[in-house]
Amino acid sequence: MDTKVLDKAIQLIAVKRTELKKIDYNNPQYDDLEEELHDLEDALQEEHGPYLEKIWQEVLDKLSPDSDVLLPIAYLAKSYTISAKKEFSVSATEGIYVEVDSMPGKETKLVMVPNPLRILLNTKEKQQEVWRVK
Repeated sequence: MDTKVLDKAIQLIAVKRTELKKIDYNNPQYDDLEEELHDLEDALQEEHGPYLEKIWQEVLDKLSPDSDVLLPIAYLAKSYTISAKKEFSVSATEGIYVEVDSMPGKETKLVMVPNPLRILLNTKEKQQEVWRVK
């Protein structure tokens, strides 16, 4: 698996999601951007879905063994912050809820972030990297 190609594909989706989040439904560009986003998400699933599902299964097996693996695009943030150096980050509110066995009673979410490709565990108190591409 060429992880650089995968990372780039997720970066493109992150950029498109962020662009879409910044405009109103009434904007004439909205439908075109949304269609481009769906095409990128479909391509990611088709080209990298099995590899990403394997990664998610490994992460969930460690943190939340009772959780089912969702489609990989479900674990992408709705919006990313992108710095001038093309560094991607997300707020601690982003991600898919999971019940982490080692954190009973805590609100915990998992989210995938590109450049470098990694998975973050978000809680109200902090973000913790739980996986990073090798």
